Amino acid sequence: MSDTLYLQLDQNIQINHPHIYLQDIAKLSCSNSKILNRLRVMPVINLDPNKPGRYVMSVMDLISEIKKKEPDLEINNIGEADFIITFKNKPGPGLVWQWCKIIFVGLAAFFGAGFSIMTFNNDVDVGGLFSQIYTQVTGQTSGHFTVLEITYSIGIGLGVLFFFNHFGHMKITDDPTPMQIQMRLYEENVNKTLIKDIDRTSEK
Repeated sequence: MSDTLYLQLDQNIQINHPHIYLQDIAKLSCSNSKILNRLRVMPVINLDPNKPGRYVMSVMDLISEIKKKEPDLEINNIGEADFIITFKNKPGPGLVWQWCKIIFVGLAAFFGAGFSIMTFNNDVDVGGLFSQIYTQVTGQTSGHFTVLEITYSIGIGLGVLFFFNHFGHMKITDDPTPMQIQMRLYEENVNKTLIKDIDRTSEK
């Protein structure tokens, strides 16, 4: 009975060195420890150290290389059929630059959301509506700083917190936040687009 290798790859794998081995990009499982150790150090690709970027590969290419070394080995792929190697040979931006970007994005999101809320309130005339409700209920003229405006303002803040499920490092529940879900979908769409573009280029 031949040995079986289980091969699992993520859709996008980040690598910081140009000499890539199978264990760098894949999770491997095999009942034969000798075969497993040999395949872990199998060279996959040698990249140009001066050309960082994204490289699209197919799991079929990996299987072909593995078969050359272990022709009797049965291989089961339980991961992605096509995957991306993201090669970064330089350290990321400094801490100061990262904080500058965080502050800029935070301010843009804060003032952008505030502007959107204000334009919505003006479009539907929330102030006039509250004034009319207050006058009808109390019989007094609204000074535009009543319990309606106060509770409405508090409700918007609480609604945003509950919707995004996130405040600083604290989370209301263990569920992923809507922002995390959207970022994950964005990453998946970017990866799929890169893979599709390479496939179409190779077909021409």
